[in-house]
Amino acid sequence: MADEPDNLVLHMLRKMDAKLDRVVEDMHGMKVRMTHVEEGLAGVNRRLDRIEERVDRIERRLELADHPYGGVRE
Repeated sequence: MADEPDNLVLHMLRKMDAKLDRVVEDMHGMKVRMTHVEEGLAGVNRRLDRIEERVDRIERRLELADHPYGGVRE
């Protein structure tokens, strides 16, 4: 009878350990995925910056850009 509580506790600890291992694996996977998302978002931001620069250049060439002193050319 004295062995039963020890075995039950040991069994529960092993189950908890297995669950914790799965959580650690899942977290590693989430970190990898999050890194990919961040890298993708950085790429999108770079592209948007380049598009914004191109639009600014086009506006200046067409004289649609704001004047440096704050007024808009009409």
